[in-house]
Amino acid sequence: MSPVTLEWTDALSLKQPLIDETHHQMVDLINELAAVLSTDANPLPSFQRLLEHTIEHFGMEERWMAATGFEPDNCHSSQHKMVLNVMHEVVRHATELKDLEPMRIVVGELAQWLPAHAEMMDAALVFHMSQVGYDPASGSLAQPLARETAAISGCGSQGCSD
Repeated sequence: MSPVTLEWTDALSLKQPLIDETHHQMVDLINELAAVLSTDANPLPSFQRLLEHTIEHFGMEERWMAATGFEPDNCHSSQHKMVLNVMHEVVRHATELKDLEPMRIVVGELAQWLPAHAEMMDAALVFHMSQVGYDPASGSLAQPLARETAAISGCGSQGCSD
């Protein structure tokens, strides 16, 4: 079986340097894991690197959402939690049960999920940050959020109901 790959292209770019760099790194880590899974090498270190990166990646986005008026339980954050729960379960299967099949499945799923998530959830977050004048590099808002502004419980896109 040939390894699943995800190619970084301009189509994946959200024109936001921090998130684009993070997504590019995730693409590289997914491809690294897929390549290792096609050999007899132990894939757990590669998966652990991907998991650590994903925790940091999602944490960065969670901080941005909190700073720009998202409810803690918004659907974007819920998707992050689901992905991390699955990834932690994959580690459990690999370490406790010596079962790598969930890892083989998840690497392919992540290669499909990341572009869709970036296009919908992350693009909406980037747009929202630009609308409220949030600079993710410095963590500063051009103007403080109005107290009367309702927190966002959806993903931030027009198509997601709050």
